[in-house]
Amino acid sequence: MADRDDYDRSSKWLIQHRGDAILRMAGVHGIRAWRALQAEVVQPRQLPDGLLEVFFEGEETPDYYILEIATYPEERVREQVLRDAMLVYLARRVLPEVLTVVLHPKGSLRLDGSGQFASRRGRARLEWGWHVVELWTLSAEQLLAAHDVGLVPWLPLTQFEGLPEAMLRRCRELIDQQAPIEEKANLLAVTQVMTRLRYNDSQLLTLLGGSLMLTESPLIQELWAERGQNHVLAALKARYPSVPQDLVASVRSIEDGEQLLKLSEVAATCPDLDAFRLAIKDMAHPS
Repeated sequence: MADRDDYDRSSKWLIQHRGDAILRMAGVHGIRAWRALQAEVVQPRQLPDGLLEVFFEGEETPDYYILEIATYPEERVREQVLRDAMLVYLARRVLPEVLTVVLHPKGSLRLDGSGQFASRRGRARLEWGWHVVELWTLSAEQLLAAHDVGLVPWLPLTQFEGLPEAMLRRCRELIDQQAPIEEKANLLAVTQVMTRLRYNDSQLLTLLGGSLMLTESPLIQELWAERGQNHVLAALKARYPSVPQDLVASVRSIEDGEQLLKLSEVAATCPDLDAFRLAIKDMAHPS
């Protein structure tokens, strides 16, 4: 099975590049223009997966949509969507629409799109509601009828008749035919990531390009580089709790997998931080 970070990063890429397709999947139509907004508030770990500014046909005032992608239904999502909405409200003084897309069922828990709680003495109460899309309840054929290549990565997680091989062939065909050249590798890679959530079968992934396509995807390359950087920094911080920010930035600037592997060994064995800094310098300017 793929790492959860794969799903998180893949979902965020889809929000940034194909956010309108996600809204269409939730039944939102009539979009004239849209854009993904950069986070403008602090505490990045508490920010929503995506915030879209959406303009509808015939309207000049934008609406704001929070998009959250949940791998499985979890109780924490209720508090999460409230926090997301409040953060946006405090920053923009407007209550946004909220949409949660749940990728896969787990046990008997279902999110009904509602929540409430009261203060300790019960004199203050909050109730909230939002839109939940459970992918496994959606019809693949209905999504295909939209003729939107941005919907393709979600198809392996929806309802469809026949063998998964047939569906993945259709996904590959649609991406090959409709995807912009600069997005093709990422769309194939993200579709593989979503497929692995439902099917633990590496042979199926060959229909979407397999490991070769993963290595060609800028998104996956970035994800692998980030993992390597995290390993280096974790090894370093285990020995030196206070790592200077210039060293952190230097590690984050390295994307080559072999270099990061070597640097991970250096982080675990270097006699001091100056030796580690010298190793980074040598990598940047080999003799």
